[in-house]
Amino acid sequence: METNFSSDFFLMGFSDYVGHPAFIFLIFLTVYIISLMGNTFLVALVILSPQLHSPMYIFLSNLSLVDMSLTTVVVPQMLLNMLIRNKSISFIDCIAQVYFFIAFAGVECFLLTTMAYDRYVAICKPLYYTTIMNKKLCIQMASVCWVINFVNSVLHTLLIARLSFCGSRVVQHFFCDIIPLFKLSCSDTSVNELVIFTEGSLIVALPFVVTLISYIHVIRTIINIQSAMGRKATFSTCSAHLTVVAMFYGTMIFIYFRPSSAYSPAHDKIASVLYTVLTPMLNPFIYSLRNKDVKSAFRKLIHFNILEISVRPNYQIH
Repeated sequence: METNFSSDFFLMGFSDYVGHPAFIFLIFLTVYIISLMGNTFLVALVILSPQLHSPMYIFLSNLSLVDMSLTTVVVPQMLLNMLIRNKSISFIDCIAQVYFFIAFAGVECFLLTTMAYDRYVAICKPLYYTTIMNKKLCIQMASVCWVINFVNSVLHTLLIARLSFCGSRVVQHFFCDIIPLFKLSCSDTSVNELVIFTEGSLIVALPFVVTLISYIHVIRTIINIQSAMGRKATFSTCSAHLTVVAMFYGTMIFIYFRPSSAYSPAHDKIASVLYTVLTPMLNPFIYSLRNKDVKSAFRKLIHFNILEISVRPNYQIH
């Protein structure tokens, strides 16, 4: 008797789209490389620059690490499938991809919420900022983001692993996502769907609500600032984060929190590209291009390295 563990899934990816596979491959490969380089740059800059050892940049470096991890869970397998005819993925690898995808996506939700809380304290309670957002609390908050979501992912993964797949194993997606796997299962998936809409809501919807409440207070405080320059300067400190929140939560809610009757493989693929491929690439640029602290830290780091090289004595071997 054939079991789940003895059979492979087949990832359709973008094979049903009209176009040149080589061109699509190069686009995704380029985006992936830029994503890795950009996020690695931000993590390294925060580590090497003492001026960036503040709560916001501690969270930002964690976000960059999550973005690199999330896109790496998805993109390499997708690129491999574009190069080979046999677009198969083993059941174990598929379940592992589900586990790490849910874990990293959840960590990103929580980190975006902690960053929103950081902006709330900085703008609405500036006199208490250094007292409330101390380094110890930041490390604890970041650790909680990681631990809770890696534990939570175990539940969803086990619920998917218990499902039976007795028919087609062609996944209408470019990675093993939970909704397409539900569609292939010949088991009752009502428990899985219930868990997504209840326990899953706590992981995604609750952080989103906390983020929303934080920014309601932030915007209210900004509006009450007397000078236009002051309002503009204050809003610029959180505009990048608002952009990322809108992109990430918008696509997540569209895909996972809607009736199953509204499922559309084509639309889900496009939406999934936004938060698994494009958002991780754009985040480093969104947070750094208009960020004076990041630009200043980068210039100082470059200047220090150039100065160090110029004053280094040249030893000659006689």
